[in-house]
Amino acid sequence: MHVTTDTAMPIEIEQTFNNIIRILLPYRRSDSDHEHEGTAPYNCVAPQFGQLLPFIADRAPVLFTLPAFPCKSPNERKVLGHLPDMGERASLRFLQRVCQKIEEVYPPGARILICSDGHVFGDLIRVPDEHITDYARALRGMAAEEGASSLEFFSLEDVSGSQAFDEKRSQLSAEFAEPIASLREQVRHDDKALALYRGITRFLVEDACSTHEGTKSALLRDCRQRAYGVVQRSRAWSNLIAGYYPRSVRLSIHPQPCGSVKFGIALLESTDNWVTPWHSVAVHQPDGMLTLMKRSEAEKVGRVVFLNGMPSHFIVSEQDAW
Repeated sequence: MHVTTDTAMPIEIEQTFNNIIRILLPYRRSDSDHEHEGTAPYNCVAPQFGQLLPFIADRAPVLFTLPAFPCKSPNERKVLGHLPDMGERASLRFLQRVCQKIEEVYPPGARILICSDGHVFGDLIRVPDEHITDYARALRGMAAEEGASSLEFFSLEDVSGSQAFDEKRSQLSAEFAEPIASLREQVRHDDKALALYRGITRFLVEDACSTHEGTKSALLRDCRQRAYGVVQRSRAWSNLIAGYYPRSVRLSIHPQPCGSVKFGIALLESTDNWVTPWHSVAVHQPDGMLTLMKRSEAEKVGRVVFLNGMPSHFIVSEQDAW
């Protein structure tokens, strides 16, 4: 198996790429079940070859950038609280294992820069900056507890000095965001942009419905408007990351199409491609698998487990399953 390229290259470089990509492919989050039909093997990850090549050629540690781990959803029917729990802990363990597996086939190794984006759009998703800061601090502590030495962290706190977060968000938008009008055009004419917009709108509606006191139609209008802002700032954040770290392999927690410049990666098992540890709880199944589901659903099939006095995850025993 190989990536189709326009120029010849040393066989060891191509083999190293194949060894690394074989580690990643089982965890690939795709937006299609049939994307490989009619394509040559590995052509869907050709952009990743271009991103990995400079590292492999220089025998340098691979840098992955992953915009993720923003904050917990404000909807208490989805999560156990505003701090990271077993869902995040298991995800950090997984990312560290990926780096360790890469080091086994590529001695220079790899590191993953988690680019936490909570402060980027915290005001739009109605989560206080204080909760986002608490979440980020606890997440770094969790990584330290797990010995996840290959994971590093980057956030809006690391940008624009000591400015207030509202000022940082304004500067981010001014320097890196595309106009809302352009996004609206994309949503009208591009199915993938429409799917992203609808997915974010759904999250915003779910997160606001428990506290919204107006009509459903008013809530939907508000969430649709905010969804454009979330997409706009998320892309601005990606643009900033690309500017700060132009030499990197770009990861995403969202499903990605064949040939995308971003490699979609699944952190934990879920029946919904859009579910993440920060919109759900971790559930330990009788077969030993850790899956994700909304708290309201987990409460029907399992019982909560506490670690260090804090709610951590749910467990479903054989007896509970019956």
